[in-house]
Amino acid sequence: MVYTVAIAGASGYAGGELLRLLSAHPEFEVRTVTANKNAGQRLIDLQPHLRSYEHLVLQETSAEVLRGHDVVFLALPHGHSGALAAELGDASVVVDCGADHRLTSATAWETFYKSEYHGSWPYGLPELVLADGSKQRDHLVGVNRIAVPGCNVTAITLGLAPGLRAGVIQAADLVAVLAVGPSGAGKTLRTDLLASELMGSAHAYGVGGVHRHVPEIVQNLTAASNEAVTVSFTPVLVPMSRGILATSTARLQPGVSASDVRSAWELAYADEPFVHLLPEGQFPRVSDTTGANTALVGLAVDEAADRVVAVTALDNLVKGTAGAAIQSTNLALGLPERAGLPVNGVAP
Repeated sequence: MVYTVAIAGASGYAGGELLRLLSAHPEFEVRTVTANKNAGQRLIDLQPHLRSYEHLVLQETSAEVLRGHDVVFLALPHGHSGALAAELGDASVVVDCGADHRLTSATAWETFYKSEYHGSWPYGLPELVLADGSKQRDHLVGVNRIAVPGCNVTAITLGLAPGLRAGVIQAADLVAVLAVGPSGAGKTLRTDLLASELMGSAHAYGVGGVHRHVPEIVQNLTAASNEAVTVSFTPVLVPMSRGILATSTARLQPGVSASDVRSAWELAYADEPFVHLLPEGQFPRVSDTTGANTALVGLAVDEAADRVVAVTALDNLVKGTAGAAIQSTNLALGLPERAGLPVNGVAP
């Protein structure tokens, strides 16, 4: 069976990555692409690397245009998906790559996003380990609504959740510092994202617990541990077009050995096709995940500081967004989870 697909926001980075991955998917056919200010233009004029879509023209982003497809991907800025999704009905699988349906707390949404809350959808991080011993993929089978995680959130969650579920690290005093590429901010024209501002520099932003991904990180790690979580998250913008390197640390539980720590992560990811724990003493490079739906995790115990250090690398546009969207949609439709998703990166 071939599933018809529409992509809203196809002229942006996330939309473009969805298109690139879907071009190799054996079960999906992209029939409709939409945009806002770019409506009416040929897709290939805005995404010139996507040669197989030269026949498509960007249409207006509206419920009328998007209805009638088996799958609708919404690659829109936060605050733009909620009202639109409410008009689409239940006939399609709707996948929100933005933030509008990630948070289960209306209070958290209103505090960090300061706009109308549109409710929560099944969360699209299949590898998230849960406190009851299951994984989030069990909650994606057969659903028709999916909320794709934030890219920073994915990197931190994959780095720390196994230790919390296994009880080898403490839920308080979690710290994560991330090096992130500017593509996560989309194609918005901003001075701080200009090449002349980025090249040869790095700067922190969203410092002091104010970044919008904080409540989502807390939500995930609480689900993994069933305990109250505190986390300090600091993203740092660096001059690489895409990618995230997350260094996340946590206090060891008393009496836990380095062997206990490694066993927790090995157990969590032993059978995962897209999340790989590296051999002891090895740590990932962002470039090894470029273009792939792969997250690589390196693990160490800092005995002097009595902390676990998890270093996670991923491509923010693939495993951090579009790849996660397609992976979760595969599960929802009963397709092979790996369908259309590369595990090999691009080098050099």
